[in-house]
Amino acid sequence: MGSRKNNNQTNNTNMDNNNNNNNHLRFEDADEVIEDVAETSNLDQSMGGCDLDDSNDKTSADYYFDSYSHFGIHEEMLKDTVRTKTYQNVIYQNRFLFKNKVVLDVGAGTGILSLFCAKAGAAHVYAVECSHMADRAKEIVETNGYSKVITVLKGKIEELELPVPKVDIIISEWMGYFLLFENMLNSVLFARDKWLVDDGVILPDIASLYLTAIEDKDYKEDKIEFWNNVYGFDMSCIKKQALMEPLVDTVDQNQIATNCQLLKSMDTSKCLQRLFIHSTF
Repeated sequence: MGSRKNNNQTNNTNMDNNNNNNNHLRFEDADEVIEDVAETSNLDQSMGGCDLDDSNDKTSADYYFDSYSHFGIHEEMLKDTVRTKTYQNVIYQNRFLFKNKVVLDVGAGTGILSLFCAKAGAAHVYAVECSHMADRAKEIVETNGYSKVITVLKGKIEELELPVPKVDIIISEWMGYFLLFENMLNSVLFARDKWLVDDGVILPDIASLYLTAIEDKDYKEDKIEFWNNVYGFDMSCIKKQALMEPLVDTVDQNQIATNCQLLKSMDTSKCLQRLFIHSTF
């Protein structure tokens, strides 16, 4: 995913460069000598897989396949107060739904949703997390005194077995960029079909995908028109590819140029695992 470059990103880059003293480029006279350069990757997308190994010496390649082991992505999600507070409010304001119920948290991450459910009175919560973050989630659960209520299970939801035959509630924060980007919905639907009781609750249950158009002249000038003249050379052939790369960002309301169009609304309690979206305008 593309992203806008801001001062925070620049500062982080500088900090990384200062902290990684062992990974540097050294130039001597006219001869370029490269010493101790570690291969790195700036990819921050999840590939949806489990951890490659249990080594503590994780490389950027490991994060490519298992980005959810990295605390940064969890910090970003937890600091998204609109997202997190919405879950918290729904759970705390509907304690009657969770009182003495068995809950399954799919893709638990740090276990924050499991903790909300436990505090709301759930009889037991099974928190399933595929990445190494499951180990930290166990520590978080124990630290906060919920080890008798929350059981953290490490593995893919499609491959493990729960200690119980059925659960009363399934909760998950499966929504990604453009709603479906993280491709986690199928795992939630798999869990629903296998473990949710007939009159069970799945949260969230309704999800809607909207599309609108915006105008951002400054961004186009900085990211697209830039390729017309790069240090005096024409690299405009890259513009087509640059235009196809998605960008994740917030925009000012004044930049919205069209009406909002509903593409698809999904009821996760009923929709099929093999979800196909088709919409006409």
